[in-house]
Amino acid sequence: MGAFLVEGPHRLQGAVEINGAKNSALKLMAAALLGHGVFRLENVPRITDVHTMAGVLESLGAHVSFQDHSLVIKVNSLQGHTPEHLVKSMRASVQVMGPLLARLGWVEVALPGGCAIGRRPLDIHLSGLQRMGASIELNGERLLARAPWGLRGADITFRYPSVGATENIMMAAVLARGETVIRNAAREPEIADIQAFLNAMGARVEGAGTAVIRVRGVAELGSADHTVMPDRIEAGTYLLALLITGGEGSIFPVRPEHLSSLLNALRSMGAEIAVDGSRVTLASPRKLRSFGLVTRPYPGFPTDLQPQMAAAGTQAHGRSELRETVFDQRFGYLSELKKLGAVVKQKGQLVAIHGPVRLRGARLEAGDLRAGAALVLAALAAEGQSVVLGSQHIDRGYEGLEQKLSTLGARITRVE
Repeated sequence: MGAFLVEGPHRLQGAVEINGAKNSALKLMAAALLGHGVFRLENVPRITDVHTMAGVLESLGAHVSFQDHSLVIKVNSLQGHTPEHLVKSMRASVQVMGPLLARLGWVEVALPGGCAIGRRPLDIHLSGLQRMGASIELNGERLLARAPWGLRGADITFRYPSVGATENIMMAAVLARGETVIRNAAREPEIADIQAFLNAMGARVEGAGTAVIRVRGVAELGSADHTVMPDRIEAGTYLLALLITGGEGSIFPVRPEHLSSLLNALRSMGAEIAVDGSRVTLASPRKLRSFGLVTRPYPGFPTDLQPQMAAAGTQAHGRSELRETVFDQRFGYLSELKKLGAVVKQKGQLVAIHGPVRLRGARLEAGDLRAGAALVLAALAAEGQSVVLGSQHIDRGYEGLEQKLSTLGARITRVE
């Protein structure tokens, strides 16, 4: 198990370049399965989840090659059996289900894995596909979906604005007969990025980024090139790294409108925020104020920044509160924060953080991707040396975390 050695506290300052969005790149790769020809994706992060998805695509018959942060995908003939060992390691790989079902008329996928942060049922995905005419069978740990005569358009209302289900149904619908309407759709900006890619391939999708998406099916799709949007979660993580160390610096390139809920929270804590085009600059206050936040689907505060905010709360004056409404088991990292000296109390889906406290280095273990990032941030503010085990979780979503933090003045190294 790999680890990060972190020595703190050190005030961070400088600028960090933000990579392409993990949660867009993975779905764009899946979307390429709908078309034919050569696709080039630019600004693709070199993270383990991208390499895992590349393995999934190659097992299905596509050819994938990397050139720095460019990804070339060649798609011709495909098959619909997904590799169990890869799908179980990353939940996003279930996103190939909609594209393969639409293109081949069948798909068999293993039940997905990913971060251990609670229940993330597939019923919204499956019921949507059934509304479009698919039959679904569950055989042990594998799902078999069939639509031998093709999918048909349908009017679908989600019981919850699931990001994954919105993307899966939207992608399946582009090759379905007739029009599909998705109501109560997720509004995350990554979905609009996927819409732009699909339309460049020849699809007819509109409404991504709103609660209603309309897709008019077409007979076939070609290929397209696309640049992946900036990663708003990576961007937020580095802003919080600056904040927790009392630092000052900037992130670029980003789309500030995608960070509105976080920037509002940071301002309420006393941080000075300046926006200049695609660059956001943060200056930490002398006295960090406490906060109260509730995670919600976009445009609400993102659950993927909740653990990092909890870490920052240890250095805020007073009682901060975080209520988690998206996932039901996303506070597993709290026991690790306590090892550093954090004063946190959990009651159900509500956590109270009391600060500021003097954190001291400790041996920590990351249980998932964002929890791992939060523990690194807390270690940056702690006195002495910390060991954060489980670097493989962090590598799923952050490219070169230790190098980027080092450019800001952090003392962090990777050990295997």
